[in-house]
Amino acid sequence: MNTASPDNHALPDAAGIGGIGAGPVLFMAIFLFFWISLTPFVDLTGEGILDPSAGNSNRLNQIVSLSLFACTLCYGLLHPLRATILQPRALLLPMFGWFLFVSLISNHPMLGIKAVILTVMATINASIYLLMPSSEKQFAKMLAIGTLITLATAYYGVVFKPEVSIHQLSELREPMNAGMWRGHFPHKNSAAAAMVIAAFFGLFVMNAWSRLAGIAIVVLSVVFLVHTGGKTSSAMLPGILILAFVFERLRFLRIPIAVGGVALFNLFAVGSAVFRPLGDFITSLGIDATFTNRADIWRFAFTALAENPVTGYGIKAFWQTQELVYSGGAVETWAVAAANGHNSYLDIALMTGIPGLFMTLLWVLFLPLRDISRLPPANEHSDLTRLFIRVWLYVIFNAGLESLFFEGGNLLWFTFLYCLYGLRFQSSATLTGKRFAPAERPEAHA
Repeated sequence: MNTASPDNHALPDAAGIGGIGAGPVLFMAIFLFFWISLTPFVDLTGEGILDPSAGNSNRLNQIVSLSLFACTLCYGLLHPLRATILQPRALLLPMFGWFLFVSLISNHPMLGIKAVILTVMATINASIYLLMPSSEKQFAKMLAIGTLITLATAYYGVVFKPEVSIHQLSELREPMNAGMWRGHFPHKNSAAAAMVIAAFFGLFVMNAWSRLAGIAIVVLSVVFLVHTGGKTSSAMLPGILILAFVFERLRFLRIPIAVGGVALFNLFAVGSAVFRPLGDFITSLGIDATFTNRADIWRFAFTALAENPVTGYGIKAFWQTQELVYSGGAVETWAVAAANGHNSYLDIALMTGIPGLFMTLLWVLFLPLRDISRLPPANEHSDLTRLFIRVWLYVIFNAGLESLFFEGGNLLWFTFLYCLYGLRFQSSATLTGKRFAPAERPEAHA
């Protein structure tokens, strides 16, 4: 995507695939696959929802996912910027290799192998995704169309299918969420996070393509977000907008905001569950020190991590495994039934050990900071860069309360991934006023 061209010129489509509209069509197919999925409006009242193995396999989903990946990979390999695929390989290849190793020695190697493969596929898809639009304006237009379709689907469910779009008292797992909107998403928290990202998209669309479409997206997203009951996401939407504003304009605060902010957020959140004095201090401030009953999960996770800190338990080989869920009296805490650790950083350490956490932090936290520090003046305050930074900040902070990292089919994770690549592209972009011929290979152009 030619994000830096003053005349909004574009790279040509990949030879053999481009033609008319191949990139945009593939872009929209992937967007709707993640944002709406093939199985929207899931019924949460059936007993199968309590089965830890339920929903692990869907033949149609596998076929579509593999087909989209194959098309995306072909598109990327035929693109002049094919060298950007799966970068930085010097970090990603050892990291994914480590993930594969710890999964192979775990109690559930096949779950880990499958998860690593899906993660690599999602990363490759994300590294190619921004090469599909022919210009920033087209990128904004397709984001607008995809987001409006998503919002229409969510509101359709609330109006016409409330039994599977609004949490019900008859749900077996979390009946306390009754009355909260989730639309076609599997949970209110998923819907809330999606609406925050949709609002970011709307703000970008307002400036990059259509003010009317952008305003509509922002209003519809915020209204839905309020009805999800997602307090964290509702508070984080204005919080991240303010934080991103400060981050963009005050360079000397960038590392304290990103690194210090994430560290402090995790210290107050997870630390309050482990260190009693810190928990008492958080309570004295009028804040729920359990963070909606997450404290029990975090204490249990820390205990488990202390027993295996180097290699962890393997990808997907801890939470929701048969031996943990059905441990009976062997583990005396309700946390054994948790779907995940509700903290991405803790979960990565739990699954891949301290080495895995270290490499993950390099990729999702420190490399984006480096890319942002290298932004040329023309891109540093652009609408596109602002969108990428907002999504990045939201995810790294939200990851302190939700498990998002390396979730191959998660829309928030995929959006985060291509925004990481967006920052990387923006940091190496050069101004150009002409088209590139298919045979040309620009050294640094996004």
